[in-house]
Amino acid sequence: MTAVRYALSLKQPWATLLAHGHKTIEIRRWPTGRRGPVLIHAARVPDDRPKAWVQVPAALQDAARQVGGIVGCGELVECRAYRCAGDFEADCPRHLNDPSWFEAPVLYGFVFTELQVLPFRPYPGWVRFFRVEEIPVGR
Repeated sequence: MTAVRYALSLKQPWATLLAHGHKTIEIRRWPTGRRGPVLIHAARVPDDRPKAWVQVPAALQDAARQVGGIVGCGELVECRAYRCAGDFEADCPRHLNDPSWFEAPVLYGFVFTELQVLPFRPYPGWVRFFRVEEIPVGR
């Protein structure tokens, strides 16, 4: 049995860090009302900033090099608004972004729980949430 699901594309290494639970908040410039299960997609183009890659433990280096496919899933439970640098910085251990990356007037944190790694599956991505078909039901 298959189901239509939604995915969110992140650049590597962020997709791997989220799927493995090393980060639990994904930062975006736009809010979402979406809640529920979301597939984690590794974009085809990785983040080239050294500050991103220094976050990756040695055991996850290979996983963080997988691009262009589904790498995990999680439950999106909240969309948190960061309206000041102090609030953004307070959640740094959960989103792993450098405090200097805060951009006024607001950034949004998509809060995930129940994160888990899935076997890599090549799949084209999209900029925002996108539909994914033919993924077996039952993570």
